[in-house]
Amino acid sequence: MSRPRVLLADDHAFILAGITSLLASHYDLVGEVNDGRAAVESTLRMRPDVTVLDITMPLLNGIDAARQIKKEWPQAKLLFLSMHASPVYLREAIDAGATGYVLKSSATEELRTAIQRVLKGQVYLPASFDPDVLQAAYASVRSSRKSSVRLTARQREVIQLITEGCANKEIAAILKISVKTVEFHRGRIMNKLGLHNLADLIRWAVQSGMVSD
Repeated sequence: MSRPRVLLADDHAFILAGITSLLASHYDLVGEVNDGRAAVESTLRMRPDVTVLDITMPLLNGIDAARQIKKEWPQAKLLFLSMHASPVYLREAIDAGATGYVLKSSATEELRTAIQRVLKGQVYLPASFDPDVLQAAYASVRSSRKSSVRLTARQREVIQLITEGCANKEIAAILKISVKTVEFHRGRIMNKLGLHNLADLIRWAVQSGMVSD
């Protein structure tokens, strides 16, 4: 069985050496880069299973690098390994598209666990942060995931009509499909977006810009 492919981005040679020794026996380390622009180029070219990157890097900081990576490759899995314990940096990292954040001071104990979580599509954040900060960060991840869900053209049509107050029968008539098909689309939409009721769907549509409030 092939091992997960990991790309490392950090401008400190001794940090890279330490990370390498920590991960080499568990992952396929496909590359090491020491600036943000190289992190973007290498991630988009190599398509690793996860990219571990620092925030403070030359030429392009890690936050902006993450934004560029996610813009070109939304499925990229990004994990920050940083010395910054400030909630501001954590929030920026999550907003940039990362689903993992580990402090360098805790790398030995937490990095491998964090990588495994991120590889599984889960979130890993340091418990050392204030609970309110962590709660807000988790909420931000959930929100960004909902907004990045890919909907079909038909599903978007159904959402539009639902938010305009149309009943299933009306939607069926407008789209020239059966009521049963409308019900199927509604179920698929709610499952995709992880929503449970009409109020949540309307809120999502407003937040994603599909309809105005």
